[in-house]
Amino acid sequence: MHALRKLFLGLFLIALAAAILVASDLRSRTDFRESAGANADNFKVAVIQNASQTVLEDGVRGMLDGLEAKGYRQTDNLEVRIYNAEGDMATLNTIARDAANGDYDVLLSVSTPGLQAVANANRQIQKDHVFALVTDPWSAGVGITGNSPADHPPYLAGYGTMQPVKQAFSLAKAMFPGLKKVGVVYNASEQNSVAQLEIAREVVNELGIELSENTADNSSNVGEATKALISRGAEAIWILGDSTVLTASQAVIQDAEDAGIPVFTVIPPTAESGALFDVGANYYQTGKKAGELAAEVLGGLDPASVRIENYAPELLIINLDALKGLRQPWKVPPDLLQRADEVIDSTGAKTKSRPTPAPQAARHRAGDLPVGLAMPATLKEQAGTILH
Repeated sequence: MHALRKLFLGLFLIALAAAILVASDLRSRTDFRESAGANADNFKVAVIQNASQTVLEDGVRGMLDGLEAKGYRQTDNLEVRIYNAEGDMATLNTIARDAANGDYDVLLSVSTPGLQAVANANRQIQKDHVFALVTDPWSAGVGITGNSPADHPPYLAGYGTMQPVKQAFSLAKAMFPGLKKVGVVYNASEQNSVAQLEIAREVVNELGIELSENTADNSSNVGEATKALISRGAEAIWILGDSTVLTASQAVIQDAEDAGIPVFTVIPPTAESGALFDVGANYYQTGKKAGELAAEVLGGLDPASVRIENYAPELLIINLDALKGLRQPWKVPPDLLQRADEVIDSTGAKTKSRPTPAPQAARHRAGDLPVGLAMPATLKEQAGTILH
């Protein structure tokens, strides 16, 4: 009994010391947040972006506007951290792990690589996660097997955005009925690209077009792969929703222009950079819908109750200036010009412009983040660009 009493006294003193340390730590954290001006009632959201691309920026801007439309404002009750891996997969995976383990109420991701990285990092933690700008979430390997709420992980929700592949090839055929051969570069490791290609292979058979394919495992190889397609007799180049290719889209357009053939895409607004036309989703609106869903999750909606559906509001952009110097007689039918959301004329001026959402307030570099929201030094070294 004497030994037990001594043991009990020792355990009691250890527990008391631990309690004092915890209490003092909580107090210091509270004082720290108050001195930093942080609002304890703020919600925290992380946005994970895999590369700097116009389409992804549109989606992120839409997400923030969707949150704001539902009452979650960065200047009021919301803290947002935007991560950008700048196309580096190792950095993306590190960012995803940091976000999943971070002090966030909801994680938002854009693109298929973003969804996959966050879903893998979040598999055990199971933090609420909303995704968007994903071509085919059902084939992304993240546990989404169908449309019903029971067919996906209970902490994961969002929207698929399968591009209108058939429509793109039909428009190309309408602009040049004699079209026989189209080239495409893709990264075989991107499941979103494989899903689009499966559709394209069926479509070209129906339209009497040969699809000439070439792969590139990184953006620096895209130009060489494009030149090879041109040398094989491609009469046009199709840019699909492939993050690797989109990063090098300007090189693709330049190579095609030098060869006197057009580029068409399913990723607006690539036509603003020289492609003949884009027909695809309005990625700002897609991002906004995901932002509104994230706001509902912050408000108490259970992601397990959400159906995973395809959402792709159409956006058609035509660039008449891209008709210059083409070897073959490509023409844009008048009815397509009437239907287009945006038209760029032969001088490069927009005669019909798509609505442009108001820009978000300026975001700051990670070094300007408020005290108490500093990023780990190891992650700062690995990340390409980090915005707040």
